[in-house]
Amino acid sequence: MTYCCGILVRDGLVMMGDTRTNAGLDNISTFRKLHVYSKPGDRIMAIATAGNLAISQSVISTLNEGLENPETGERETLMNAPTMFQAAQRIGRAIRTINEVEGPALRAEEINYDVSMLFGGQIKGGRMRLFMIYPAGNFIECTVDTPYLQIGEHKYGKPVLDRAITYDVDLYDGLKISLISMDSTMRSNLGVGMPIDILVVRPDALEAELNYRIEAGEPYFHDLRARWSSALRAAHQNIPRPPYASTPK
Repeated sequence: MTYCCGILVRDGLVMMGDTRTNAGLDNISTFRKLHVYSKPGDRIMAIATAGNLAISQSVISTLNEGLENPETGERETLMNAPTMFQAAQRIGRAIRTINEVEGPALRAEEINYDVSMLFGGQIKGGRMRLFMIYPAGNFIECTVDTPYLQIGEHKYGKPVLDRAITYDVDLYDGLKISLISMDSTMRSNLGVGMPIDILVVRPDALEAELNYRIEAGEPYFHDLRARWSSALRAAHQNIPRPPYASTPK
């Protein structure tokens, strides 16, 4: 299990992913799920992955090596895609290619091989964009009305984002809220855990403003978790009790 989220607001893009992968309670490992592609001045892009680890790693490797264009013979990668939309199409094509090769054997073993991905960033000459790519390789795009997308174990962190994220929120407030969303998920699901990889990008900068890994025990995140728990306790204590107790006759 995993949890990744992407937030696209007026001030820029935040992407985040945990690193825990488990095949049972006694087989827990750490793998990077947020992959950054950068050529400063030309493009900055990132892919966050959830689902079958072997399939997601195969998709990433296929994108790095490139898919052959049947008409031109060109090796198509994310680094030579002319637009973010066409880059998202290449990710979808890579997913379908791997599924065609690996799917029959995995189905025979009754192994779930679905993957989903968040893909965000900007290519010079275009606007910043954020997509969610489904297991079938099709995708949707983040909008001003719904300025965030999630994959993996999303249900625990979604209420935080629903209440606090708008298109006009400050970029680093967006980062803070996404960290609270991650903390809420980690507290409710042991399949999501540290370290946490984060990326922050501003429009037209075409390079990462922040590309950072939060390790276990990192002071700010530890303080954020404690403050959020304290704030929730204070909030419910300050709300009047329900007036629904039975009235004595």
